[in-house]
Amino acid sequence: MALHHFDTNATIIAPATASGGAVVMVRISGPEAISITDSIFRGRKKLSDAKGYTLHYGDIVYDNGNVLDDVVVALFRAPHSYTGEDSVEVNLHGSEYIVSEFLRLAIEHGAMMATPGEFTQRAFLAGKMDLSRAEAVADIIASDSQWSHNVASTQMRGTYSERLGAMRESLLRLCSLLELELDFSEEDVEFANRDELRNMLENINSEVAQLKSSFALGNVLKNGVTVAIVGEPNVGKSTLLNALVEDDRAMVSDIAGTTRDTIEATTIIDGICYRFVDTAGLRTTADQLEQMGIDRTYRAMENAQIILHITTAENPSFEEISILPHQKYIQVVNKIDKITSIDTQTADSPLQISAKCNIGIDSLRTALRKCTDTSHLNSSSVVVTNMRHYAALEKASESLEAALTAMDNNLPSDLLSEDIRQTLHHLGEITGDITSDDILQTIFSKFCIGK
Repeated sequence: MALHHFDTNATIIAPATASGGAVVMVRISGPEAISITDSIFRGRKKLSDAKGYTLHYGDIVYDNGNVLDDVVVALFRAPHSYTGEDSVEVNLHGSEYIVSEFLRLAIEHGAMMATPGEFTQRAFLAGKMDLSRAEAVADIIASDSQWSHNVASTQMRGTYSERLGAMRESLLRLCSLLELELDFSEEDVEFANRDELRNMLENINSEVAQLKSSFALGNVLKNGVTVAIVGEPNVGKSTLLNALVEDDRAMVSDIAGTTRDTIEATTIIDGICYRFVDTAGLRTTADQLEQMGIDRTYRAMENAQIILHITTAENPSFEEISILPHQKYIQVVNKIDKITSIDTQTADSPLQISAKCNIGIDSLRTALRKCTDTSHLNSSSVVVTNMRHYAALEKASESLEAALTAMDNNLPSDLLSEDIRQTLHHLGEITGDITSDDILQTIFSKFCIGK
């Protein structure tokens, strides 16, 4: 099963579903997709004689007529398919042997194994979707929470692309008017009203700024909220991790310094993924291994969005730790089951819990969820989650600022037009209107084979 360099004239094949289930779907796409499948499929009639968007029951057979498997085949004719090409989806029984044999038979009859993301790349090249929507396909597959799914789904439906497209259309119109002025430079004609031009540039710059500012939240929704659980040794950090994720992920002991390395576990709270990092206890130690764990604790704290600082009801003081400006900080008093009286809980006081007895854990989950504000979002909100998009928006913003500065300084139309064209270029990089083979290879190589 040799891999091939990307070639739109090749007919490609790959499983599109994970192995191990009762049924596995294998996708074939390309100019010979139907004829290759006809060579190994026996149904009531040949697929080449059938209409698109039809299902066909039959057998996959060897050249000697022996049957490999009975299957259901879905037929899609160009251009009305995911890739824009003739495509066939064969639903086989999930045996690894059956799938492997089917792939071998199809390759013997002319198919080639698809490279990662090649089906979606063909969809992009055929104009079935722009680049941002193609990237959303991978995000949909990788989504592990309600909000990460919502954000990727909105992007895949094209809402994000439509906003970018509207901005590019306005900028293209401005560019055309400015460049038209150059053709009539001797008559000193002004086709682009400068007040309207400034107003439009400011509005687009404001929209780009809004998209940029959404990246911090979008990155969290896509990748999860990292929560570092920190505190002195033996305050119950590992027990709390286990209580929050409702699983025995961390080893628990009454011996101080049991946790020598960071331990990670995830859970979903109200549709958002939280990634908890149990850390080594903070204290001065001569133990080299324990000190290595403490050093990793500080690194985990630097990378966290939320610091969960734990102490105990028997010694409810908190040692001083450094909190970065963008981080949320929650103080928690654990082991309240070990004392007879509990202080009255106020809005400003540390949360009081017993991780061992599961007391106050729901209140802690609520406090964690409040640290991620999604109140202004709905299922159709556009949120930037991709670093490549953020970098392009940053460059577009710089070009827009340069254009506004050019207007302040009454610079000529050709210089102003160049700044606007730079903005167009950077926004086009997001949607794929402006791209390169290297960018495409980098993006689609991250896809799984079969997508």
